[in-house]
Amino acid sequence: METIKVIGEKLKQTSNHNEWTNKLTNDSRAGVQKLVTSWEKRIEQGKQLQLNHLEKIHFDESYKNNKMDLVAGIDEAGRGPLAGPVVTAAVIFREYPIELTGINDSKQLSRLKRNNYAEIIKKYALSYSIHIQPVEQIDEHNIYQATKASMTQAVKSLSLEPNVLLVDAMTLPLLITQHSIIKGDTQSLAIAAASILAKTTRDNIMIEFDKIYPEYNFAKNAGYGTSDHLVALKQYGATIIHRKTFEPIKTMIR
Repeated sequence: METIKVIGEKLKQTSNHNEWTNKLTNDSRAGVQKLVTSWEKRIEQGKQLQLNHLEKIHFDESYKNNKMDLVAGIDEAGRGPLAGPVVTAAVIFREYPIELTGINDSKQLSRLKRNNYAEIIKKYALSYSIHIQPVEQIDEHNIYQATKASMTQAVKSLSLEPNVLLVDAMTLPLLITQHSIIKGDTQSLAIAAASILAKTTRDNIMIEFDKIYPEYNFAKNAGYGTSDHLVALKQYGATIIHRKTFEPIKTMIR
């Protein structure tokens, strides 16, 4: 009879039901049943992940007039923070290797997973681009217009011109067929990939700003109006990377 430890190790290497796993359901040991329950849950989660992946691919492919069309997903990170730039990205896929499975709205992923997926996206994307819109442009034009301009530049910076744009909740001033998708990063693989590239790029920028302005804890709060950030603002005032048209900074500098 196999030990519980051996069974656990074998289950880690098993991804489908078979004669051996079926026999385990009759094993009277509580430890074995606990392992089987955990394994079956992992298998089911994997199947759901794969199903979600296929649905995202189908979503993107459904916007093609022919299979050779290039569909670009566009998204942003950083519209809401009190400090730092807004970052946008555009991504085009031609193929969908298994390594892309699990890509989702960047906010639903841990920082480690986002960083890992960012490298995978850059490896397998047919083309991608990232644009960083500085604070000065946000204050001059407002966050909506600054984001729109940044997304537009991200599309223009792609090495290949797409036939279709899938944009997360935005319409861009471009003569390319486009669709504004509400919560696009939960439906489209290309938009989700763009959200990850934008988010990881912006997080890295804020980590660097944290080294310059450690009082504000930018590495942790990414410039959002958290309690520690607001306390630092009251104590130290606004920096050059704070958005002067955002409250409470706008009132503070009057």
